[in-house]
Amino acid sequence: MITIPYLTAVSTYFSYGLLFAFGQLRDYSRRIFDWWSTNNLHGYAPICLAHEDFYIRRLYHRIQDCFGRPISSAPDAWVDVVERRTTKSTRCLNLGSYNYLGFGSYDEYCTPLVIDSLKKFSPSTCSSRVDAGTTSVHAELEECVAKYVGKPAAIVTGMGYATNSAIIPVLIGKGGLIISDSLNHTSIVNGARGSGATIRVFQHNTPAHLERVLKEQIAEGQPRTHRPWKKIIVVVEGIYSMEGEICQLPEIVSICKKYKAYVYLDEAHSIGAIGKTGRGVCELLGVDTADVDIMMGTFTKSFGSCGGYIAGSKDLIQYLKYHCPAHLYATSISTPSAQQIISAIKVILGEDGSNRGAQKLARIRENSNFFRAELQKMGFEVLGDNDSPVMPIMLYNPAKIPAFSRECLRENVAVVVVGFPATPLLLARARICISASHSREDLIKALQVISKAGDLTGIKYFPAAPKKQEEVKDTIKLD
Repeated sequence: MITIPYLTAVSTYFSYGLLFAFGQLRDYSRRIFDWWSTNNLHGYAPICLAHEDFYIRRLYHRIQDCFGRPISSAPDAWVDVVERRTTKSTRCLNLGSYNYLGFGSYDEYCTPLVIDSLKKFSPSTCSSRVDAGTTSVHAELEECVAKYVGKPAAIVTGMGYATNSAIIPVLIGKGGLIISDSLNHTSIVNGARGSGATIRVFQHNTPAHLERVLKEQIAEGQPRTHRPWKKIIVVVEGIYSMEGEICQLPEIVSICKKYKAYVYLDEAHSIGAIGKTGRGVCELLGVDTADVDIMMGTFTKSFGSCGGYIAGSKDLIQYLKYHCPAHLYATSISTPSAQQIISAIKVILGEDGSNRGAQKLARIRENSNFFRAELQKMGFEVLGDNDSPVMPIMLYNPAKIPAFSRECLRENVAVVVVGFPATPLLLARARICISASHSREDLIKALQVISKAGDLTGIKYFPAAPKKQEEVKDTIKLD
């Protein structure tokens, strides 16, 4: 639970109120001028009502240069950021991409195999999996993923978002109950809404509240009829993408076992990034994968590819292959992308004949913990847990979103800033993503720039840790 400082909350509300008032004034002026202008769509209802896109027109468009910045290079530790409406690009330190293990750029083992796959097959299968879109590489990938995550079988899809939004409605429908963490990803939210099942929400990462919700819902049963639920699925994430927090999985699994509810675990940001061998939150927290009924993950973060997977029992995966629209109708994941995932997993497990995988996992853990600790020492409010490569820095005030982003870009550091509707209105933040490809020098530069930007924008909400009198050799000056 985030506790907002009182004065910060007041100033943030005031800022949004000011923006809203001026936006309404501009809308009123626009309606006056539009009254005299000709409209070629006379008689049609507006395709976008004024109040529906008010936030985009009057707030987002004022700072849209801070979002969706195009790049012209691989998403490595450093990236070329293109200036809009020009051909000019700037080399920037990349703190925004999900390239956790550094597979997003050229890799000495993976890239040659991907190129060979491209030559042998093609950039696309041009077909769904059930028609002509399954190759030997797809079969190898599903077997490799199942073995890697510790499940009997797996199914892969061409898009991570669609893995949740298309598969959840296949798993549960009317008469079922989905209990979802309040901060679950929008793909889970949309999948749950599309299922037709009853949805209940429990407080973010709070097992005690989950148990209370389960007790109440089992006692009450289905709406109106009060019949027992056909099935109950509890949906959580391994690492919450906007919070950087690691799921309290052991406690949640224990509660679900007690009340005979299925566990659906989304490991989009945790698989490959945490755990001794990169096997995610189950490995990190010592949870037996047999106790997690449905394991979901994506290949876009730690593996430098695209798509997603569901791993579970053989019966579950066979059922999904007959019923999941992402498998039946969508074009299958491209063969080079599938080969990239297989190769990355082999590197992580050391099956490429080197120890680079172990080194990458050690580096992402060291980089993440070092960077988080230094930010906290400076006085930033940093969310998340140790070992998590996702580090949100709280900004709160809407004026600080563009100020922080532009100041970092001016110093050749590319960061991602996030505001409403991706976060609650008062909880704007900068989301830092750390990679194993970052060197210690990269992180030191980033800390220097962020510290300077934090001073200029006033987002150091806590007092900085006192500096030691004795200068250690490796100590860096961050002011």
